[in-house]
Amino acid sequence: MAFIGPEEAPRVDFDEKMAAVENLPLFMKSLPAEGTDDVAVQALQSLAHEGTPDEIAQNFKEQGNDYFKGKRYREAMGFYTQGIDAKPTNNALLEALLCNRAACNLELENYGSVLRDCSKVLTINPESSKAYYRSAVALLSLDRPEEALDCCERCLSFDAHNQAIKTVHDRAAKDKAEKDRKQREKEARLQKERNEHRALQAALKARNPLLTEDHVPQGTSENPYSPHFDPEDARKSTLIFPVFFLYPQHATSDVISDFVEDTTFSAHLSQMFPPEAPPPSWDHRNQYTATNLVVYAATRRKRLFKVGKKMTLGDVCRAAMEKPGEPVDGLELKDGYLSFAVLPRGEVEQNWVEEFKRTRDNE
Repeated sequence: MAFIGPEEAPRVDFDEKMAAVENLPLFMKSLPAEGTDDVAVQALQSLAHEGTPDEIAQNFKEQGNDYFKGKRYREAMGFYTQGIDAKPTNNALLEALLCNRAACNLELENYGSVLRDCSKVLTINPESSKAYYRSAVALLSLDRPEEALDCCERCLSFDAHNQAIKTVHDRAAKDKAEKDRKQREKEARLQKERNEHRALQAALKARNPLLTEDHVPQGTSENPYSPHFDPEDARKSTLIFPVFFLYPQHATSDVISDFVEDTTFSAHLSQMFPPEAPPPSWDHRNQYTATNLVVYAATRRKRLFKVGKKMTLGDVCRAAMEKPGEPVDGLELKDGYLSFAVLPRGEVEQNWVEEFKRTRDNE
Protein backbone atom coordinates (compact mmCIF):
# COMPACT_ATOMS: atom_id res chain seq x y z
CA MET A 1 0.00 0.00 0.00
CA ALA A 2 1.46 3.30 -1.08
CA PHE A 3 2.25 5.85 1.58
CA ILE A 4 -0.01 8.87 1.42
CA GLY A 5 1.36 11.95 3.08
CA PRO A 6 1.12 15.71 2.67
CA GLU A 7 1.95 16.96 -0.81
CA GLU A 8 5.17 18.88 -1.20
CA ALA A 9 4.50 22.60 -1.50
CA PRO A 10 5.33 23.99 -4.97
CA ARG A 11 8.61 25.77 -5.07
CA VAL A 12 8.40 29.43 -5.94
CA ASP A 13 11.41 31.17 -7.39
CA PHE A 14 13.10 33.52 -4.91
CA ASP A 15 13.04 36.41 -7.39
CA GLU A 16 9.31 35.97 -7.90
CA LYS A 17 8.78 36.13 -4.13
CA MET A 18 10.84 39.30 -3.87
CA ALA A 19 8.97 40.86 -6.78
CA ALA A 20 5.68 40.10 -5.04
CA VAL A 21 6.96 41.69 -1.84
CA GLU A 22 8.15 44.79 -3.68
CA ASN A 23 4.65 45.24 -5.08
CA LEU A 24 3.40 45.82 -1.54
CA PRO A 25 3.17 49.58 -0.92
CA LEU A 26 5.24 49.41 2.28
CA PHE A 27 8.16 47.66 0.54
CA MET A 28 8.12 49.52 -2.82
CA LYS A 29 11.52 50.82 -3.83
CA SER A 30 9.81 53.58 -5.83
CA LEU A 31 6.27 54.66 -6.50
CA PRO A 32 4.63 54.02 -9.89
CA ALA A 33 4.76 56.99 -12.24
CA GLU A 34 1.22 56.34 -13.46
CA GLY A 35 -2.02 56.63 -11.49
CA THR A 36 -3.30 53.69 -9.44
CA ASP A 37 -6.49 52.62 -7.66
CA ASP A 38 -4.57 51.21 -4.68
CA VAL A 39 -5.49 53.37 -1.67
CA ALA A 40 -2.20 52.68 0.12
CA VAL A 41 -0.18 53.59 -2.95
CA GLN A 42 -2.24 56.77 -3.38
CA ALA A 43 -1.43 57.71 0.20
CA LEU A 44 2.29 57.20 -0.40
CA GLN A 45 2.08 59.20 -3.64
CA SER A 46 0.49 62.07 -1.80
CA LEU A 47 3.43 61.98 0.62
CA ALA A 48 5.80 62.08 -2.35
CA HIS A 49 4.23 65.39 -3.36
CA GLU A 50 4.65 66.91 0.08
CA GLY A 51 7.51 69.32 0.66
CA THR A 52 9.10 72.16 -1.29
CA PRO A 53 9.28 71.97 -5.12
CA ASP A 54 12.97 71.14 -4.86
CA GLU A 55 12.37 68.35 -2.34
CA ILE A 56 9.58 66.87 -4.47
CA ALA A 57 11.71 67.10 -7.61
CA GLN A 58 14.70 65.52 -5.85
CA ASN A 59 12.53 62.62 -4.70
CA PHE A 60 11.27 61.95 -8.22
CA LYS A 61 14.81 62.26 -9.58
CA GLU A 62 16.04 59.55 -7.20
CA GLN A 63 13.15 57.26 -8.12
CA GLY A 64 13.88 57.84 -11.79
CA ASN A 65 17.54 57.00 -11.23
CA ASP A 66 16.55 53.65 -9.69
CA TYR A 67 14.49 52.73 -12.73
CA PHE A 68 17.17 53.99 -15.13
CA LYS A 69 19.77 51.74 -13.49
CA GLY A 70 17.38 48.84 -14.08
CA LYS A 71 17.11 49.86 -17.75
CA ARG A 72 13.42 50.59 -17.35
CA TYR A 73 13.75 53.78 -19.33
CA ARG A 74 10.09 54.52 -19.94
CA GLU A 75 9.24 54.37 -16.23
CA ALA A 76 12.35 56.39 -15.37
CA MET A 77 11.30 59.04 -17.87
CA GLY A 78 7.90 59.27 -16.14
CA PHE A 79 9.54 60.05 -12.80
CA TYR A 80 11.91 62.62 -14.31
CA THR A 81 8.93 64.30 -15.96
CA GLN A 82 7.13 64.48 -12.60
CA GLY A 83 10.24 66.04 -11.13
CA ILE A 84 10.34 68.65 -13.91
CA ASP A 85 6.62 69.31 -13.46
CA ALA A 86 7.29 70.06 -9.78
CA LYS A 87 9.03 73.24 -11.03
CA PRO A 88 12.18 73.09 -8.90
CA THR A 89 13.88 76.43 -8.22
CA ASN A 90 17.34 74.87 -8.10
CA ASN A 91 18.73 75.17 -11.64
CA ALA A 92 21.26 72.39 -11.11
CA LEU A 93 18.43 70.03 -10.13
CA LEU A 94 16.31 71.06 -13.13
CA GLU A 95 19.33 70.62 -15.40
CA ALA A 96 19.89 67.09 -14.04
CA LEU A 97 16.23 66.12 -14.51
CA LEU A 98 16.21 67.38 -18.11
CA CYS A 99 19.53 65.68 -18.89
CA ASN A 100 18.32 62.42 -17.37
CA ARG A 101 15.06 62.53 -19.29
CA ALA A 102 17.09 63.15 -22.46
CA ALA A 103 19.15 60.04 -21.61
CA CYS A 104 15.93 58.00 -21.37
CA ASN A 105 14.68 59.31 -24.71
CA LEU A 106 18.05 58.57 -26.27
CA GLU A 107 17.71 54.93 -25.22
CA LEU A 108 14.12 54.91 -26.52
CA GLU A 109 15.25 56.51 -29.82
CA ASN A 110 13.00 59.55 -29.35
CA TYR A 111 15.65 61.82 -30.83
CA GLY A 112 13.46 64.90 -31.26
CA SER A 113 12.65 64.83 -27.53
CA VAL A 114 16.35 64.47 -26.73
CA LEU A 115 17.15 67.62 -28.68
CA ARG A 116 14.33 69.59 -27.05
CA ASP A 117 15.41 68.72 -23.51
CA CYS A 118 19.09 69.33 -24.23
CA SER A 119 18.24 72.71 -25.71
CA LYS A 120 16.48 73.62 -22.46
CA VAL A 121 19.51 72.46 -20.48
CA LEU A 122 21.83 74.67 -22.51
CA THR A 123 19.68 77.72 -21.77
CA ILE A 124 20.25 76.95 -18.08
CA ASN A 125 23.89 75.94 -18.38
CA PRO A 126 25.65 76.77 -21.68
CA GLU A 127 28.56 74.53 -20.63
CA SER A 128 26.68 71.30 -20.02
CA SER A 129 28.85 68.58 -21.55
CA LYS A 130 26.11 65.99 -21.09
CA ALA A 131 23.62 68.08 -23.07
CA TYR A 132 26.08 68.56 -25.92
CA TYR A 133 27.00 64.87 -25.89
CA ARG A 134 23.41 63.64 -26.00
CA SER A 135 22.50 66.22 -28.63
CA ALA A 136 25.41 65.08 -30.81
CA VAL A 137 24.47 61.39 -30.52
CA ALA A 138 20.83 62.16 -31.36
CA LEU A 139 21.86 64.28 -34.36
CA LEU A 140 24.06 61.48 -35.67
CA SER A 141 21.14 59.09 -35.40
CA LEU A 142 19.08 61.58 -37.44
CA ASP A 143 21.82 61.70 -40.13
CA ARG A 144 22.74 65.29 -39.31
CA PRO A 145 26.52 65.00 -38.90
CA GLU A 146 27.24 68.70 -39.55
CA GLU A 147 25.15 69.73 -36.56
CA ALA A 148 26.61 66.91 -34.46
CA LEU A 149 30.10 68.20 -35.25
CA ASP A 150 29.07 71.70 -34.21
CA CYS A 151 27.82 70.37 -30.83
CA CYS A 152 31.09 68.50 -30.28
CA GLU A 153 33.27 71.49 -31.17
CA ARG A 154 31.29 73.79 -28.87
CA CYS A 155 31.72 71.30 -26.03
CA LEU A 156 35.45 70.79 -26.66
CA SER A 157 35.97 74.56 -26.53
CA PHE A 158 35.43 74.40 -22.74
CA ASP A 159 35.87 70.66 -22.03
CA ALA A 160 38.86 69.82 -24.21
CA HIS A 161 39.68 66.47 -22.59
CA ASN A 162 36.18 64.94 -22.73
CA GLN A 163 36.92 61.55 -24.29
CA ALA A 164 33.25 60.70 -24.96
CA ILE A 165 32.80 63.92 -26.92
CA LYS A 166 36.04 63.26 -28.83
CA THR A 167 34.74 59.82 -29.83
CA VAL A 168 31.45 61.25 -31.08
CA HIS A 169 33.37 64.04 -32.85
CA ASP A 170 35.45 61.49 -34.78
CA ARG A 171 32.35 59.54 -35.74
CA ALA A 172 30.55 62.71 -36.84
CA ALA A 173 33.56 63.81 -38.92
CA LYS A 174 33.62 60.39 -40.62
CA ASP A 175 29.85 60.48 -41.26
CA LYS A 176 30.09 64.01 -42.65
CA ALA A 177 32.92 63.04 -45.00
CA GLU A 178 30.85 60.09 -46.26
CA LYS A 179 27.75 62.25 -46.66
CA ASP A 180 29.75 64.89 -48.54
CA ARG A 181 31.20 62.20 -50.81
CA LYS A 182 27.75 60.87 -51.64
CA GLN A 183 26.49 64.39 -52.29
CA ARG A 184 29.38 65.07 -54.69
CA GLU A 185 28.66 61.81 -56.51
CA LYS A 186 24.96 62.70 -56.72
CA GLU A 187 25.70 66.16 -58.11
CA ALA A 188 28.15 64.70 -60.63
CA ARG A 189 25.56 62.12 -61.69
CA LEU A 190 22.85 64.78 -62.07
CA GLN A 191 25.19 67.00 -64.07
CA LYS A 192 26.05 64.06 -66.32
CA GLU A 193 22.34 63.34 -66.81
CA ARG A 194 21.67 66.99 -67.68
CA ASN A 195 24.52 67.00 -70.19
CA GLU A 196 23.28 63.75 -71.73
CA HIS A 197 19.74 65.13 -71.92
CA ARG A 198 20.93 68.27 -73.74
CA ALA A 199 23.01 66.17 -76.13
CA LEU A 200 20.03 63.86 -76.75
CA GLN A 201 17.73 66.81 -77.44
CA ALA A 202 20.23 68.24 -79.93
CA ALA A 203 20.60 64.87 -81.65
CA LEU A 204 16.82 64.41 -81.90
CA LYS A 205 16.29 67.91 -83.21
CA ALA A 206 18.85 67.28 -85.94
CA ARG A 207 16.80 64.29 -87.06
CA ASN A 208 13.33 65.76 -86.60
CA PRO A 209 12.14 68.71 -84.43
CA LEU A 210 9.00 66.77 -83.44
CA LEU A 211 11.14 64.27 -81.56
CA THR A 212 12.35 66.77 -78.96
CA GLU A 213 11.32 68.06 -75.49
CA ASP A 214 7.82 66.94 -74.49
CA HIS A 215 7.79 64.41 -77.32
CA VAL A 216 10.44 62.35 -75.56
CA PRO A 217 9.01 60.96 -72.29
CA GLN A 218 11.45 59.20 -69.98
CA GLY A 219 11.04 55.52 -69.23
CA THR A 220 8.32 54.73 -66.67
CA SER A 221 6.96 51.58 -65.07
CA GLU A 222 4.37 51.44 -67.87
CA ASN A 223 6.95 52.19 -70.58
CA PRO A 224 10.50 51.38 -69.51
CA TYR A 225 11.94 52.43 -72.88
CA SER A 226 12.88 55.81 -74.33
CA PRO A 227 15.18 57.10 -77.08
CA HIS A 228 18.83 57.05 -76.04
CA PHE A 229 22.34 57.00 -77.43
CA ASP A 230 23.87 53.70 -78.48
CA PRO A 231 26.07 52.75 -75.49
CA GLU A 232 28.52 51.08 -77.89
CA ASP A 233 29.05 54.35 -79.78
CA ALA A 234 31.69 56.31 -77.88
CA ARG A 235 31.10 59.37 -80.09
CA LYS A 236 27.44 59.57 -79.00
CA SER A 237 26.31 59.98 -82.60
CA THR A 238 23.96 56.99 -82.99
CA LEU A 239 20.47 56.91 -81.49
CA ILE A 240 18.32 53.96 -80.45
CA PHE A 241 14.51 54.16 -80.48
CA PRO A 242 11.78 51.92 -79.10
CA VAL A 243 9.54 50.96 -82.05
CA PHE A 244 6.11 49.40 -82.47
CA PHE A 245 5.43 47.19 -85.49
CA LEU A 246 1.64 47.32 -85.83
CA TYR A 247 -0.31 44.60 -87.65
CA PRO A 248 -3.68 46.32 -88.32
CA GLN A 249 -5.15 43.29 -90.04
CA HIS A 250 -4.94 41.33 -86.77
CA ALA A 251 -5.10 44.17 -84.22
CA THR A 252 -1.83 43.10 -82.64
CA SER A 253 1.74 44.35 -82.49
CA ASP A 254 5.38 43.65 -81.64
CA VAL A 255 7.81 45.84 -79.73
CA ILE A 256 11.39 46.37 -80.81
CA SER A 257 12.82 47.94 -77.68
CA ASP A 258 16.19 48.84 -79.23
CA PHE A 259 15.92 49.81 -82.89
CA VAL A 260 19.31 51.29 -83.80
CA GLU A 261 18.79 54.15 -86.24
CA ASP A 262 21.35 52.91 -88.76
CA THR A 263 19.68 49.47 -88.96
CA THR A 264 17.44 48.70 -91.94
CA PHE A 265 13.82 47.62 -91.63
CA SER A 266 14.56 44.55 -93.72
CA ALA A 267 17.07 43.36 -91.10
CA HIS A 268 14.39 43.32 -88.42
CA LEU A 269 11.74 41.77 -90.67
CA SER A 270 14.12 39.00 -91.71
CA GLN A 271 14.76 38.09 -88.09
CA MET A 272 11.11 38.30 -87.05
CA PHE A 273 9.51 36.60 -90.09
CA PRO A 274 12.03 34.26 -91.73
CA PRO A 275 10.45 32.15 -94.53
CA GLU A 276 11.50 28.84 -92.98
CA ALA A 277 10.09 29.58 -89.53
CA PRO A 278 6.53 28.65 -88.47
CA PRO A 279 4.12 31.60 -88.75
CA PRO A 280 2.83 33.52 -85.70
CA SER A 281 -0.22 31.98 -84.06
CA TRP A 282 -2.45 34.75 -85.43
CA ASP A 283 -1.20 34.40 -89.05
CA HIS A 284 -3.60 31.68 -90.16
CA ARG A 285 -2.95 32.28 -93.88
CA ASN A 286 0.83 32.28 -93.56
CA GLN A 287 1.03 35.76 -95.14
CA TYR A 288 3.64 37.22 -92.78
CA THR A 289 7.03 36.33 -94.22
CA ALA A 290 9.78 38.90 -94.65
CA THR A 291 9.68 38.89 -98.45
CA ASN A 292 5.91 39.39 -98.51
CA LEU A 293 5.67 42.36 -96.16
CA VAL A 294 5.54 46.12 -96.66
CA VAL A 295 6.05 48.86 -94.04
CA TYR A 296 4.21 52.20 -93.87
CA ALA A 297 4.95 55.31 -91.84
CA ALA A 298 2.51 58.11 -91.03
CA THR A 299 3.57 61.64 -90.08
CA ARG A 300 1.92 64.09 -87.72
CA ARG A 301 0.12 65.73 -90.70
CA LYS A 302 -1.16 62.29 -91.75
CA ARG A 303 1.16 61.95 -94.70
CA LEU A 304 1.53 58.26 -95.50
CA PHE A 305 4.52 56.84 -97.27
CA LYS A 306 5.90 53.40 -97.93
CA VAL A 307 9.20 52.56 -96.24
CA GLY A 308 11.76 50.92 -98.47
CA LYS A 309 13.15 47.77 -96.90
CA LYS A 310 16.69 49.03 -97.41
CA MET A 311 15.89 52.27 -95.60
CA THR A 312 17.25 52.68 -92.11
CA LEU A 313 15.27 54.23 -89.29
CA GLY A 314 17.40 57.35 -89.62
CA ASP A 315 16.52 57.54 -93.33
CA VAL A 316 12.82 57.37 -92.48
CA CYS A 317 13.09 60.13 -89.85
CA ARG A 318 14.68 62.42 -92.41
CA ALA A 319 12.28 61.47 -95.21
CA ALA A 320 9.30 62.23 -92.96
CA MET A 321 10.31 65.85 -92.43
CA GLU A 322 8.42 68.59 -94.21
CA LYS A 323 9.64 70.12 -97.45
CA PRO A 324 10.92 73.73 -97.44
CA GLY A 325 8.06 76.20 -97.01
CA GLU A 326 5.63 73.62 -95.57
CA PRO A 327 4.35 73.39 -91.98
CA VAL A 328 6.46 71.41 -89.55
CA ASP A 329 5.96 67.70 -90.01
CA GLY A 330 7.61 64.39 -89.27
CA LEU A 331 7.36 61.19 -87.29
CA GLU A 332 5.92 61.47 -83.79
CA LEU A 333 6.73 59.65 -80.60
CA LYS A 334 3.54 58.35 -79.01
CA ASP A 335 3.94 57.12 -75.45
CA GLY A 336 7.67 57.06 -76.11
CA TYR A 337 7.51 54.88 -79.24
CA LEU A 338 7.74 55.31 -82.99
CA SER A 339 5.08 53.25 -84.76
CA PHE A 340 4.98 51.64 -88.19
CA ALA A 341 2.29 49.57 -89.90
CA VAL A 342 3.40 46.20 -91.29
CA LEU A 343 1.12 44.54 -93.86
CA PRO A 344 1.21 41.70 -96.40
CA ARG A 345 1.42 42.84 -99.99
CA GLY A 346 -1.63 42.91 -102.21
CA GLU A 347 -5.27 43.24 -101.28
CA VAL A 348 -4.76 43.64 -97.52
CA GLU A 349 -2.25 46.43 -98.12
CA GLN A 350 -4.50 48.20 -100.66
CA ASN A 351 -7.58 48.05 -98.43
CA TRP A 352 -5.68 49.42 -95.42
CA VAL A 353 -4.17 52.33 -97.38
CA GLU A 354 -7.60 53.27 -98.77
CA GLU A 355 -9.16 53.14 -95.29
CA PHE A 356 -6.33 55.28 -93.87
CA LYS A 357 -6.81 57.96 -96.55
CA ARG A 358 -10.59 57.89 -96.18
CA THR A 359 -10.33 58.39 -92.40
CA ARG A 360 -7.76 61.17 -92.85
CA ASP A 361 -9.88 63.03 -95.40
CA ASN A 362 -12.95 62.90 -93.16
CA GLU A 363 -11.15 64.45 -90.17
